[in-house]
Amino acid sequence: MRSSPSARKIITLPRLRNAVRRAKARGKRVVFTNGCFDLLHAGHVTVLERAKRYGDLLIVGLNSDRSVRALKGPGRPVISARDRARLLAALTPVDYVVIFNERTPQRIISRLVPDVLIKGADWAAGAIVGTEAVRHAGGRIIRFPLVKGYNTSKILARIRKR
Repeated sequence: MRSSPSARKIITLPRLRNAVRRAKARGKRVVFTNGCFDLLHAGHVTVLERAKRYGDLLIVGLNSDRSVRALKGPGRPVISARDRARLLAALTPVDYVVIFNERTPQRIISRLVPDVLIKGADWAAGAIVGTEAVRHAGGRIIRFPLVKGYNTSKILARIRKR
């Protein structure tokens, strides 16, 4: 399974730092976004496609199972981090997926310092983790409007109700 093209996009932070360093040295713009992506849906795909338009390399920080449980509660995630990472990595706009155990991607953002940091508009501008590091390096913070009708928690609630 590790030999598939999508599986090769799932990378450790040290290897990712090297890839980002090489990309920036070639003048490439690095875009970063993150999330749980538990039940990947069309809203996620739309956001990732839009995010890719802001740079050459799109990195997705993915909350580990432990991180998702800490944020969403004991019934989550529904899909394991390994499987969520494979699904994300199979998407054309995604260049790399890095899994993190912390509640936030602060450590990753601080180490990579992307040129563009993207979050959903459900995050207040002042609450977006990594803003200071990105802005200090001259980068941009972009908030995307949520894609109407798509919300993993609401989808799960509908499934449970049925």
